[in-house]
Amino acid sequence: MDARRADVRPAAALKRVEAHRVNFEFLNDPAGFGLSEGWLHIAFDSPYWHILLAGLLNTLKVGLPALLLSTLLGLVIGLGQLGSHPVLKGLCRGYVNLFRNIPLLLQLLAIYFAITQFLPIASAAWSIQDLVFLSKSGLAMPSFSEVPARGRFSIEGGWVLSPEYLAVLLALVVYTAAFIAEVVRAGVQAVKPGMRQGALALGLNPAQTTRYVVMPLALRVMVPSLSNQYLNLLKNASLGVAVGYPELVSVANTAINQSGKAVECVLIILVTYALLSAVAAGLMNVLNTRVNRGAL
Repeated sequence: MDARRADVRPAAALKRVEAHRVNFEFLNDPAGFGLSEGWLHIAFDSPYWHILLAGLLNTLKVGLPALLLSTLLGLVIGLGQLGSHPVLKGLCRGYVNLFRNIPLLLQLLAIYFAITQFLPIASAAWSIQDLVFLSKSGLAMPSFSEVPARGRFSIEGGWVLSPEYLAVLLALVVYTAAFIAEVVRAGVQAVKPGMRQGALALGLNPAQTTRYVVMPLALRVMVPSLSNQYLNLLKNASLGVAVGYPELVSVANTAINQSGKAVECVLIILVTYALLSAVAAGLMNVLNTRVNRGAL
């Protein structure tokens, strides 16, 4: 009897060690859950690696447009702070001071609740020429093959952006644009006044001076700071988990609940974001080198 117990104990201990051993074989197992949206077709029998890849693509789906839109908005607001019109200057400064000092998570939740609480239902959606619809169901626009139409419970057809996607996108744009505006303002103010005065003396108008003289010189100061803001934006996209947007962190959390592989899933998140940041930083370093050489 004692010999049998002695044999069982090592076997049980070995099973516990195997259960806690870090391995990624589970990535080929069926996940048993799907995603509400994404570029990839996800079924309940899709493997974990496929669903995690879909989560990564959803992160890029919201992060890259937010990067572009926040840059454009930040550029406008940054230049507005330097304008001569007192009302415009005050509005731009007020925007920066407001949204820069409110935590991104609170902005995200506020935008999400505004979309889901104050917008009309799908059957009464706001529309532009019956082509673009905005409702609690999200934003629907024509696709290459379909035109959206009002349904009883949702907008049917076309290209639909979910409320979760819109909330994350708007929050990232509004928040990051406030910081980019300050980067733009500091970069433009770093250009020596003599450069601007010389361009005006040569016959360039103020708009041409800003475009051809001030902004190329300001970029040399702006690009390193913009790199930090872009990296922060990509990482801040992980807050989509707070409103149910199926980005990488949200999908990984569900995978942890389904598989029990917490260490492996967290490692996947860490490595993925490290690689994303490395790629983004590398691209910005290339841009910075070209700007300093005057290639742009």
